[in-house]
Amino acid sequence: MKWKRSERLVDMTYYLLEHPHQLIPLTFFSETYQSAKSSISEDLSIVKETFEEKGIGLLMTVPGAAGGVKYIPKMSENEVREIIQILISELSQSDRLLPGGYLFMTDLLGNPELMNRVGKVFASIYADQQIDVIMTVATKGISIAHSIARHLNVPVVVVRRDSKVTEGSTVSINYVSGSSRRIQTMVLSKRSMKGGQRVLITDDFMKVGGTMNGMKNLLEEFDCQLAGMAVLVEAEHADETLVDDYYSLVKLHAVNEKDRTIALSEGNYFLKERK
Repeated sequence: MKWKRSERLVDMTYYLLEHPHQLIPLTFFSETYQSAKSSISEDLSIVKETFEEKGIGLLMTVPGAAGGVKYIPKMSENEVREIIQILISELSQSDRLLPGGYLFMTDLLGNPELMNRVGKVFASIYADQQIDVIMTVATKGISIAHSIARHLNVPVVVVRRDSKVTEGSTVSINYVSGSSRRIQTMVLSKRSMKGGQRVLITDDFMKVGGTMNGMKNLLEEFDCQLAGMAVLVEAEHADETLVDDYYSLVKLHAVNEKDRTIALSEGNYFLKERK
């Protein structure tokens, strides 16, 4: 079947968006659409220009016999700021206050469109780095982890509080919770990761970083390397944080249960120097 250019462009764009960070040979598109490589190259130039103009991402060309094209998801600064403002607006609502000064965030974490955009924000930071695995702790960070992983095209591993018989042999460590200063346990299946992998850690909320630091220590047991940390909301805390190499989108300064007010601002996303 001979494809029209308009049909090729639509199908090609869809395929690239569904396979981020994957090198796709020109021969794949040429054989799929029964078109000459010169025509495919012209099509890709149109897609590349559109992606960059609309802030969708980058289309990298890798020359040589083993080369091809690779779609790298990226977000513009304006779009990132828009997402941060949406989060701040949603989290500022007084009815989110729970007893003890906690914030209700489950509905936001369960919003697939919002989490997809959040995932792309964090994936944009690490787009130029080698990331092999996304790690989070059960349960609320899972949606963020999968969203980031979808845009980086890597697997997710979930650290649990106790072992499951379905996960086989496990590695466990004890760590100090940053908020309660209690000794807690983290467990991860031995089959979850291979030695030498670079791991991006993420979570939905961070007080002083006890859980993030625990996951960081767990990586050492697997002989894996910390590639970075991504936090949706960090809390301003009088104590020194246990981790410092992280990106956050929103910062929680204070909650007043009596007045039912929540003080929020942008996190450190635009303050940290990109590596």
